Amino acid sequence: MRRIKHLHKHLHERRHNRKRQSESQSPKKQTIFNKIKSIWQRLGPGLITGASDDDPSGITTYSQAGAGYGLSTLWTALMCFPLMAAIQEMCGRIGLVTGQGLTKVVKRHYPKWIIYLIGIVSVPAIILNIAADLAGMGAVSNMIFPIIPAWVFTILAALAVMFSVVLFSYKKLEEVLKYLGLILLLYFIIPFMIKQDWAKIGLATIIPHFELNKDFIAIIVAILGTTISPYLFFWEASLEVEQYNSKHHKTSEPDQISDQNLTDISPIEMKEMRQDNNFGMFFSEITMFFIILTTGSVLFPNGITSIATVQDAATALKPFAGDFAYILFALGVIGTGFLAIPVLAGACGYIISEMFDWQEGMNNKFAQARGFYEVICFSILIGLGLSVSGMDPIKSLIWSAIVYGVTAPILIFIILHIANREDIMGKWKNGWLANSLGIIGLVLMTLAAGLLIYTSFV
Repeated sequence: MRRIKHLHKHLHERRHNRKRQSESQSPKKQTIFNKIKSIWQRLGPGLITGASDDDPSGITTYSQAGAGYGLSTLWTALMCFPLMAAIQEMCGRIGLVTGQGLTKVVKRHYPKWIIYLIGIVSVPAIILNIAADLAGMGAVSNMIFPIIPAWVFTILAALAVMFSVVLFSYKKLEEVLKYLGLILLLYFIIPFMIKQDWAKIGLATIIPHFELNKDFIAIIVAILGTTISPYLFFWEASLEVEQYNSKHHKTSEPDQISDQNLTDISPIEMKEMRQDNNFGMFFSEITMFFIILTTGSVLFPNGITSIATVQDAATALKPFAGDFAYILFALGVIGTGFLAIPVLAGACGYIISEMFDWQEGMNNKFAQARGFYEVICFSILIGLGLSVSGMDPIKSLIWSAIVYGVTAPILIFIILHIANREDIMGKWKNGWLANSLGIIGLVLMTLAAGLLIYTSFV
């Protein structure tokens, strides 16, 4: 009996000591956990926008660059980051300050024909992009699961995205899209699975390489057009409004919207928006860097220099980087498709709804913003129809890139003009750094548009 009592006492003391030790360590662990949780909660529109830029269409472009020119285009990631970050920050700031999407701001302060023209040419280009992304997802999934025909997975993916956008609340959808963005981390793993010359990679990253031939110019133009895409301008501005309204429990009817009181935006909110935006754009560009690095260090040295589709890139990796790298690359394509298509279709919804002053926003239920959700659904369904009809996804990408290339400089000019207007932006108008980067982006995108048209038709 005495031995049993002694055993109970010993066990009690051990439990007490473990509890005391755990309590002594928990504040530190809890503090680290809370910091990570706090950072994650602050990320939103910027992270989603940046991650969605690396969609299956973008992955195809970056794979073509790496396979065709090795490490020679790595420097474009370093060049594009500040330009993309500056332009998207202006879009986010415009949405946050005015409480309105970019389409509505342009419509209210500029001749209406401008936004109608941009909408007429942009929406079809976005739908072509959706079709190309769905086709890429279907083809890649068929490679992983040969038993499922590509068209079946394409239909299932389109329906899954459509119902998720309609049924999920904004906060729920935001969380889902943020977690989907993490799938891009798969592309950070692949380059470390093979031997790399990191000194050579470093030089290729910081020292620009340029070739005066049509094909190289075309791939640089394609990278610029894929990275700085007009649909992202509309999406981020509107999503900042969504997040602000969700955070402050605000709703606004289309016929009652007026310019938001500038004092409502605190310096802390503006700082958090900029941090979110910069992190998202950095995440986007570093992903692009690793995709070019993967195909440039695996495919190019082995003589595989022609990549037409994203499934070509995944298939070509298999013999040289192994099954695991092949599967990681393919899963990345599927995951980014599920992330990008809601963004593409959502951009269509915002453009059309704001153009005609319909009730819009993912904070609303379907019955409250019927037209907004119908545009999103129709965009996905039309893209699905084009995808399963046998339409060439490469031609879809070429035409959408041409339209993006033509409209991007016009939109960047308008965004710069809005961001410098004190009557719209108040104290939050552009500073010298934003203007400098925005003007450089405008000049480069204008040159890219001209070269894109020339290389496509001449």
